[in-house]
Amino acid sequence: MNNNNPFSKITPEILALTDLCNKNSSIDPELYSKYDVKRGLRDISGKGVLTGLTEIAEVRSYTIVDEEYVPCEGKLFYRGVDVEQIVDGFISEGRFGFEEVTYLLIFGEMPTADELVKFKKLLAEYRSLPTSFVRDIIMKAPSKDMMNTLARSVLTLYSYDDKADDITIPNVLRQSLQLVSLFPLLSVYGYQAYRHYHDGQSLVIHTPDPNLSTAELILHLLRPDSKYTPLEAKILDVALVLHAEHGGGNNSSFTTHVVSSTGTDTYSSVAASIGSLKGPKHGGANIKVVQMFDNIKTTLKDWKDEGEVKNYLISLLHKEAFDKAGLIYGMGHAVYSISDPRANVFKGFVEKLAKEKGKEDEFQLYSLVERLSSEVIAKERKIYKGVSANVDFYSGFVYSMLDLPLELYTPIFAIARISGWSAHRIEELINASKIIRPAYKSVAKHKEYVPISNR
Repeated sequence: MNNNNPFSKITPEILALTDLCNKNSSIDPELYSKYDVKRGLRDISGKGVLTGLTEIAEVRSYTIVDEEYVPCEGKLFYRGVDVEQIVDGFISEGRFGFEEVTYLLIFGEMPTADELVKFKKLLAEYRSLPTSFVRDIIMKAPSKDMMNTLARSVLTLYSYDDKADDITIPNVLRQSLQLVSLFPLLSVYGYQAYRHYHDGQSLVIHTPDPNLSTAELILHLLRPDSKYTPLEAKILDVALVLHAEHGGGNNSSFTTHVVSSTGTDTYSSVAASIGSLKGPKHGGANIKVVQMFDNIKTTLKDWKDEGEVKNYLISLLHKEAFDKAGLIYGMGHAVYSISDPRANVFKGFVEKLAKEKGKEDEFQLYSLVERLSSEVIAKERKIYKGVSANVDFYSGFVYSMLDLPLELYTPIFAIARISGWSAHRIEELINASKIIRPAYKSVAKHKEYVPISNR
């Protein structure tokens, strides 16, 4: 990185103006309580403020007993169908599940065998970028951040679409399915361009194979020899299924609703959701988990010593270890308390992959940290609900065992979540009546205008 790049330079003038921003943009925290502001659109217990209705997915973390909210084992439903049953179904029947789940999310019902074959064929037909797009767009000015590269590519596709601004449902459906098909290419090609131009590695651009599932395609495009084991492809497919959707209240899906409610085009809506997912508090969380465990492995003398591991976790919460943020990454969720069903589903597959890769010791470390973290957090922090491992806790470990680069962790999340975003965009456009515009109360004091000569 060139520290003398004038485009990126923070000048003394900017620093001075920053002080002005800090002075006049800081709001007294007590005012949020005074006016009962639901910060993050959640109440003090973490329960989300109801802002809309959806049929696409349901996140269940509690039951109501005698008019009281009682935490329960977490459940996730896609169009009313339990995700755990969906995974059990396609695994036991020996097929990949992501395409089937995409059909379910967008169209609202499970496909028949014939419908699934036709849908996969349609996705394969859409899995082709415009002529010279890779050369003229992806290869130009490659970014170190693949999410920014993905967003730029999506916005550029607007220029290639003769009906880009048409928001009728048939056209939006066509655009959505094209983006579902193209996200693996845009993400992996963007990474290959970056590692070539910035890291001096060989440029590898494989042609997509129309007969591959999305999970197989990712591994095919990414690896120089295009080789992978059946278990690797199966587990990546499960990861895509578990990340495909999580209710309308997650930040990026809510962004889809908010932006779509303005009547804007599909490419702008999807790019906004990509920007949301990029954040480390949302889609980028699994990267932090992997980095935290790398720090654990280099810091601790004995990974199996419960006392040593517990002391490290306490030091994390005390802002004394790793990034000193006071967090145990991968533990806790805005909705789930007792368990995250996605993590529960994932864990069994993770153990199988760890055995195949000879990573049993690391899996045991993850399991130990998961078990001890709930105990440590409950003791050290004032919390309003239980704390359990979330899906990010294990997904990063899976991606590392699959030799996926860190740069692609969040784009793979996007490859999965574009299915959910597409379903939410179509739902918003079908049911839209008003632009989404929540209230913000001004707490600024009124002042008289002062002529510039008297300031």
